[in-house]
Amino acid sequence: MAAVFSPRANVIVTVTIIGAVGVIVGGCLWWFAWPRSDYVRHVGWAIQQPVPFSHQHHVAGLGIDCRFCHSSVEHSAQASLPPTFTCMTCHSQIWTNAALLAEVRNSLADNRPIVWARVTDLPDYVYFNHSIHVSKGVGCENCHGNVARMPLTYKARTLTMQFCLDCHRDPGPNLRPLANVYDMDWHPDGATPHPADLMRAYHIGGRNLTECSICHR
Repeated sequence: MAAVFSPRANVIVTVTIIGAVGVIVGGCLWWFAWPRSDYVRHVGWAIQQPVPFSHQHHVAGLGIDCRFCHSSVEHSAQASLPPTFTCMTCHSQIWTNAALLAEVRNSLADNRPIVWARVTDLPDYVYFNHSIHVSKGVGCENCHGNVARMPLTYKARTLTMQFCLDCHRDPGPNLRPLANVYDMDWHPDGATPHPADLMRAYHIGGRNLTECSICHR
């Protein structure tokens, strides 16, 4: 009696099964990994803004302190963005006719704010308070990356719940002296207090997870 299937049938069936398993496994991996990728979370993406503001030029180059523009960061939940007249404090004297700054001049002339695009856009259910973090020695660089070296601002950290939990469970290594909170190039040295000493100085105790639940309620 002749064989129902040719010898090639075994190969075809084997390849089909392997392919189907590969597709299923690949699909599961994609479903799990894709939403967690830096691409989806826009990490490292420079956001297009109405004015191509360069922190590298203003902070690293000119030495302007973060608080000159983000004036409420030490006493408010929001770091704030500068009003147009803050920009024009300098640019009414320098680069007065630069095409790149036309939107700034128009904003002042029309008495309307510049609409900046959010670089870090947390979910609505997340409550984050800048003032408590900087007052406890958490540097801007910890969450925002070395902004002073960014020609155009981009999101440098994932800022996921896991990112926050990792810090709240072991905050010591992420703390620095208050004098260095706004120093993007700061690194601990021999004179830096031990993390445990910084935690005691800032009165950070065993409530880290509770505090995290307050921030992310």
